Amino acid sequence: MPHFHSPIQAWHLAHQAVLTPVAGWEMPLHFAQGTQAEHLHTRTRAGLSDFSHMGKFLLEGKGATVALSRCITANLATLKPGRCRYGFLLNDAGGIQDDLIVYRLEDEKFLLVLNPENTATKFAELQSAMPAPLALHNNTEDTAKIDLQGPQAFAVLEAVLPGPWRRLPFYGFTTATFEGAPLMVSRTGYTGELGVELYCPNEKALALWECLIAHEAVAPVGLGARDTLRLEAGLPLAGRDLDAQHTPAEAGFAGLLTSQAAYKGHQGAYEVRQRLTPLSFSGPHFANCGSAVHTLDGESIGHITSSIVSPSLGHGIAFAYILAAHAQNKEFAVDTTTGSHPALRASLPFYTAGTARKTLL
Repeated sequence: MPHFHSPIQAWHLAHQAVLTPVAGWEMPLHFAQGTQAEHLHTRTRAGLSDFSHMGKFLLEGKGATVALSRCITANLATLKPGRCRYGFLLNDAGGIQDDLIVYRLEDEKFLLVLNPENTATKFAELQSAMPAPLALHNNTEDTAKIDLQGPQAFAVLEAVLPGPWRRLPFYGFTTATFEGAPLMVSRTGYTGELGVELYCPNEKALALWECLIAHEAVAPVGLGARDTLRLEAGLPLAGRDLDAQHTPAEAGFAGLLTSQAAYKGHQGAYEVRQRLTPLSFSGPHFANCGSAVHTLDGESIGHITSSIVSPSLGHGIAFAYILAAHAQNKEFAVDTTTGSHPALRASLPFYTAGTARKTLL
């Protein structure tokens, strides 16, 4: 049974949210208008999502940079205060334990934002790797995370909370205040659209949510649309497209393996047996996670990890792990929910009209 609750949960329940358990939390799957409408609203206007269940760890103290560089696959030597970077936690075999974003708050102060699964275990493992002078805090249950995403996201934020938000570079962040409490505004997101991720103390989360949702361009968006939006944008999901059995190189992120300290004993991170491959169907087909992928002559060569009928494109799209020798094939056969259907190797992102990197000034 879920035992953690978002500080915004009462609002969700009052507005017909369908809740779903996620790693011990109850979070909105969708609201009254449904996943497809929420998806399309985010693509055209602005969607507001509650991601308070994400793990949030704060590391500070002299030597934090060196110690953290031994644990994650991000090159902190080139990460400046006010910027954040995507990376991975690896297991002993070089497989992906989790993906994360690391924020450099100060020279020796970092915020790590991770997926909600096994948060306590990940915290304990990181804590055990930190020398005694360093302080690692688990702020997951004390800090809310609210995502405002869509082409009108910055116009909404400026109307509700005036500030220099348009100066933020992609993967940049700044600090401010909301009703006297600290607020962090990060130009990041998981939709392929313009947007920000907002971090504030739990006690201010509902007030911030209500200020944003009151704007006529904003609608609430649940985890269902988060999943369809991220897949259209070609973004893999931890626990589905990224897992402990596959390496960053297999997932297409060999170019991010820049923190050499993290790979002492992790050379397996560069191993490629299968490749995460984008596939596109010609019709409204999709496949269940784990469904088989074949060559056209019937040889089994992989399996589906994510698949939807794209609300924006009108046809099926998918990620699949394919044996490396076949990953560059142009055509495949996939066991879908309606039988075997042909699929083509696609380019990323599937949806190419996203505004995430749009110049704002």
